[in-house]
This record gives sequence, C-alpha cells and structure tokens, in this order.
Amino acid sequence: MKCSVARTLSVIGDRWTMLIVRDAFLGKRRFADFQDDLGMTRHRLSARLGKLIDEGILMRVRYQDRPPRFEYRLTEKGIDLYPVIVAMLRWGDRWMAGADGPPIELVHKNCGKHVMPALTCPACKEEVNARTMSARPGPGLRRRSHPPVARISSRKE
Repeated sequence: MKCSVARTLSVIGDRWTMLIVRDAFLGKRRFADFQDDLGMTRHRLSARLGKLIDEGILMRVRYQDRPPRFEYRLTEKGIDLYPVIVAMLRWGDRWMAGADGPPIELVHKNCGKHVMPALTCPACKEEVNARTMSARPGPGLRRRSHPPVARISSRKE
C-alpha cells in the first residue's frame, strides 16, 4: 500500500508491540522486565521483540558473557517513534485517564517542568491539529491520478 500510515501499522500496529516500545521508552531493557510489566507469554514477547529487531526499531545488545545475556535498546528508528507514543499518551490522558488523573507525567529534563508536547508548524510556530491542516498527494502518489484531499472543516454542515 502506498500509504505511510498503513506501512507504519504493518510494523507497530498491534497493542503488544506498542506496549513494548512504550516500556523501552520508560527504561526497560531486559526480557524479564518486559515480561513482568506486560504479563505476556514468553513466546509472544519473543516474537514481538524479534519483529522489532528485524524492523530496526530495537537492537539486541549483550550485557553479560557467562551466561550470555542480552538487553533490548531503542535504535534511532525506534527513538523516532517517541512522538507516536506521546500522541497516544496525550489522547489517553484526555479521554481515558479516569477520576484519578493520568498515571504518568512527562518531565522535560532541561527545565524539570511537567509538559505535554504539542505539534507545531516549523514555519510559523503555531500549534497544529486536524482542523488547521490539509493533505495533498506527495511524490509517492503524484504519478497516480488522485482527487485532491479535502480540508477538514471545524464547522458543522
């Protein structure tokens, strides 16, 4: 499929895979730590870790020789998933947190403040959302004839 969302979902589009990635961002690196936190079967966890390694999102690094032991670390490709995790966290905090509030807070290391990162336009620095954006065919689709993508309207019709 010539769709970046579909291609991304083919790699990270299931619950367990995203929870492994989330745990990697939270500092988990060892198989047993992922298993303890997620409650996954060894077989399922092993399969998901293998796929993340094959896709270049995690790398397996030996941390002990006798017996050989390995940990799983995010690659640059994996680190680039951070905005995806933050977007899911932001949505979950708004719509799913419950009466007790969000279970974790993001803290900016440079200033120590609790923040919720937002998408901004690199040109004008304004926050962007579905109502202020539109889409058009990119280089990967320009060869095919596609109708223009409509702008998302904020008014009710």
